[in-house]
Amino acid sequence: MLEQFFHPETFREDAIFLSTPHVGVLIIFFSAVISLYLNRNNQYIYSVRWILLLIIIISEISLQIWSMITGQWSIQNYLPLHLSNLSLYLCAYMLWRNSFKVFEVLYFFGIGGVMQALLTPDLFYTFPHYRFFHFFLAHMAVVLGILYMVWVKKYTVTIKSAIKSYAVINVIAFFVFWINQLIGSNYMFLAEKPSGPSLLDYLGPFPWYIFQMQLIAAGVYLILYLPFYFKNRTA
Repeated sequence: MLEQFFHPETFREDAIFLSTPHVGVLIIFFSAVISLYLNRNNQYIYSVRWILLLIIIISEISLQIWSMITGQWSIQNYLPLHLSNLSLYLCAYMLWRNSFKVFEVLYFFGIGGVMQALLTPDLFYTFPHYRFFHFFLAHMAVVLGILYMVWVKKYTVTIKSAIKSYAVINVIAFFVFWINQLIGSNYMFLAEKPSGPSLLDYLGPFPWYIFQMQLIAAGVYLILYLPFYFKNRTA
């Protein structure tokens, strides 16, 4: 059973979107979000920060080790250049250092991008494979880590934070786009759409969907900023 858990050819699925395991994970995730909010003022909640940091570190190290041992590793697939991977590294630093500077940038594309990955996973392993657990635990930890900073540390963002975050992600995307062209990769899905079901399926062909993604991202940023806008107005 342990061999099947890690084997790269077991528990494979063409797509797991809205499968029973996927729906089950989403229920667990939203339950965790609600629990974090309800317990935001409890004394023990401060330990959650270190638990989430540990999950992130273990998940990333284990993925690199698994990909190398199983012969899956390649420069085209395992550099930390997907939006989720970048969010993972930034979230780890944010949790470790209680960094507000990282938080105000990560809040927008961390929640926006990682939530899309959770809802429409580009994943071809189902329960109970190692990659299934890795994918969802890592992504859930990022969102929960950001929400921890909002609800427990009381961090807040401004419209300047949104502009800064939008600028940062576009600069990163610019370099990632050309890295994709150079090494034949598809990081941040800037070379082609993901093969599994995703929101990008409803957008135009390459390269037009990239510009459409820009507009959608701006809308998502605005939506994510609104709770802080109304909170500041009523304060």
